[in-house]
Amino acid sequence: MAAKTKKSGRLAIYTRQDKAILFVGYVLLALFVVAIIVPVVYIVIASFMDPVTLQNKGITFDFSKWTLTAYERVATDAQIWTGFKNAVLYSVLFTIISVTVTMLAAYPMSLSDFKGKAIFNTLFVITMFFGGGLIPTYLLINNMGLLDSMWAVILPGAFSVWNMIIARTYYQGIPRELREASDVDGASEMTFFFKILLPICMPVVAVLALWQFVAMWNSYFDAMIYLNDTAKQPLQLVLRSILIQSQPESGMIADIQSTAERAQLAELLKYATIIISSLPLIVMYPFFQKYFDAGIMAGSIKG
Repeated sequence: MAAKTKKSGRLAIYTRQDKAILFVGYVLLALFVVAIIVPVVYIVIASFMDPVTLQNKGITFDFSKWTLTAYERVATDAQIWTGFKNAVLYSVLFTIISVTVTMLAAYPMSLSDFKGKAIFNTLFVITMFFGGGLIPTYLLINNMGLLDSMWAVILPGAFSVWNMIIARTYYQGIPRELREASDVDGASEMTFFFKILLPICMPVVAVLALWQFVAMWNSYFDAMIYLNDTAKQPLQLVLRSILIQSQPESGMIADIQSTAERAQLAELLKYATIIISSLPLIVMYPFFQKYFDAGIMAGSIKG
């Protein structure tokens, strides 16, 4: 009763216009959630269905038409597990390098007395709007001897100016008195940064880590351009082959001769591979959630 009264009192402060705007906002939010949930539910159910039934009749809740064939084939395919291992390795290394470089670059840019700050800021912002293009970048990667190595995928995009701006803004929100107090105690710049400042900045570190991990996990274009060895290709290229080209790896369909059956299995494998490739992100997010809201909001207060 008290909760209901409190809720009614809170709504009483809104005008009719405010309530109308809130109603429209809730409706749009509900439609947005439905637009996300429905495809996810469809993919999960479709991954368990018999390919013939799925192709001819669509989704059904007749469990006799469901099968684990797709997951069995995915689980026994060496190429998918190799791609999965590569994707995890690339994403973890990329996240560590990117967050480290970003936090180190953002700190001096947050200091008002940093000499050359305006020049560096201009150079950073220019790179946000202008790039060398695909061919010059490819030639640079080739001349550096990084072609067909994991570093060709990890290093080029390791530094993000946008992430640096967010980290810089977060630094600027920390009271300057904290640095002055550490000076009084005789702490060096390095001691202050690693032992005092970074522990306070864990929310923004977690947000940047999550962003960069997801970005690398979902990326396939750089790997497609720079990696020729199939043993080094991430899971995203395997998934792309199934989703776009409808050509699963030969070992996954070695016992299927019919072109129709081949297409049906490819259709089924699409959904199972999507589910498996999404699991790390689903498992990862709850551990970062407590930092996410604080990090993303605190880094956007000052401009």
